[in-house]
Amino acid sequence: MQTLKQESPFYLTGLLILTLGIGLTIQSHLGTSPFDALLVGLYRTFGLTIGSWEIVVGFSMIVGNALARKSRPEFSALITSFITGAGIDGWIFLLNNRIEPETLVGQSVCFTAGLLCTAVGVATYLQSKIAPNPMDRSMIVITEITGWSVTYSRAMISIILVLLAFLCSGAIGPGTLINALFSGVLISFLLPYIKMLKHKISMRNHTASHS
Repeated sequence: MQTLKQESPFYLTGLLILTLGIGLTIQSHLGTSPFDALLVGLYRTFGLTIGSWEIVVGFSMIVGNALARKSRPEFSALITSFITGAGIDGWIFLLNNRIEPETLVGQSVCFTAGLLCTAVGVATYLQSKIAPNPMDRSMIVITEITGWSVTYSRAMISIILVLLAFLCSGAIGPGTLINALFSGVLISFLLPYIKMLKHKISMRNHTASHS
């Protein structure tokens, strides 16, 4: 219980920042990450909301991961999908008609801000071990089954997602390629700094509780 209390602020804050980043990249109209491009495509093709498709696709990945590993589904991962889905819909509702860049410069600024927020959000969210991300789990499952490297497994998932997004008229653009190339680099760069921040906060809370 104590661990959950310590981890949940980073988990929730990370998902809040992550979903803001996703909302900004969608509003930029320059293309989103491969996964988000698929969500937008499903929304455009079949209706529902982008956040709802986050939950549906997340659930499908959880079931697929379980079948591939011949194990019980990790339904705790649905917690992350529900929170992320609600966050995406919430931010899009708030950003809609408020941030609608029409020039390339404005779109670029919006996309860059979204990419940075996404990286910060993921780096923050990864500090907690509360619930796994279905897509990250899929990457690990593929690595375990095939023996491929994590980088190669992630690249293969991204290619499949882009193809599916293309078939559904998803939010594919130059930003999709930029996201695929640089998001991992940004997250890796930010991880030690966020980890250091978490350690400082933990030490401060520990000191305060014993004073």
